[in-house]
Amino acid sequence: MLAAAGLVLVAFLYWKPTQTYLHTNRRLQERTAEVRGLREEKARLQQRIAQAGTRSQLVREARRLGLVKPGEQLFIVRGISNWRKHH
Repeated sequence: MLAAAGLVLVAFLYWKPTQTYLHTNRRLQERTAEVRGLREEKARLQQRIAQAGTRSQLVREARRLGLVKPGEQLFIVRGISNWRKHH
């Protein structure tokens, strides 16, 4: 009986540290996955920065944002898809 009580006491004393270890291990895995994702995103962004350094890419991106060069006039054309259907 004394041995069983001792075994229960030892199991009780190891319960909380074991739970803490498992919780910490899960959090570490989550953070590791998050870091991996952030590194991949950083690599993609660095690639975009490298591509954006070319003049043609900058002009293309500016046009996409609706920016125009000094002296140019911006025209917004709507309904192109409807026009294409009819012609």
